[in-house]
Amino acid sequence: MSPRGKSTDDAPVPVGELGYEQARDELVEVVTTLERGGLDLDASLSLWERGEALANRCEEHLAGARDRIEAAINDGEDDADPDDED
Repeated sequence: MSPRGKSTDDAPVPVGELGYEQARDELVEVVTTLERGGLDLDASLSLWERGEALANRCEEHLAGARDRIEAAINDGEDDADPDDED
């Protein structure tokens, strides 16, 4: 699999299998292509849908990272309980 969301046979990698950086990079390419224009309506819609899925995948990754950070912070606060006397 290449870093651009393509497998070795040039079929798009399913969005759910992409890591954050891969999804973000491909999303940048989608936006650039759409902004450049020149695609027919069907191609534009297909690309837009892929972009929406990529944006959602990025959000999933960010939400997961946020949850992990919050859990780590909360675990750290539980370990430093001020009522704990040695």
